[in-house]
Amino acid sequence: MTGHEIGLLKGYMQDIVEQAHQESAIFSTAGFKENRYTPDQALMDLLAILDDRLESEGVQVGLSEEFRFQMGKVCQRARGHVNETAWLSANLSEPHPKKAEIQSIAYRALLKYIETEEI
Repeated sequence: MTGHEIGLLKGYMQDIVEQAHQESAIFSTAGFKENRYTPDQALMDLLAILDDRLESEGVQVGLSEEFRFQMGKVCQRARGHVNETAWLSANLSEPHPKKAEIQSIAYRALLKYIETEEI
């Protein structure tokens, strides 16, 4: 994976986490409780936004269709590492971490996996 691709992934991850913070604020303001959110959902959200971004801007930002499939495979292989890391972090923090926190933990774990296993 190239540095350019990693940089785009980090940007997409940040977009997802920021959206989760906004959703959390809306839920809190409205008096609703957030549903439990899992690292698997975070990975699926990343793949979904990656799919959307590839459809809308893939060529302009230098991403190929192959990158989508590569990331799907990477997420599948990293799933155990991501889940374990998120589980450990969640058990060291508040009882039920919010969506944005789970996403942040999951994406840091995924990036660590990519750094150590993929490159």
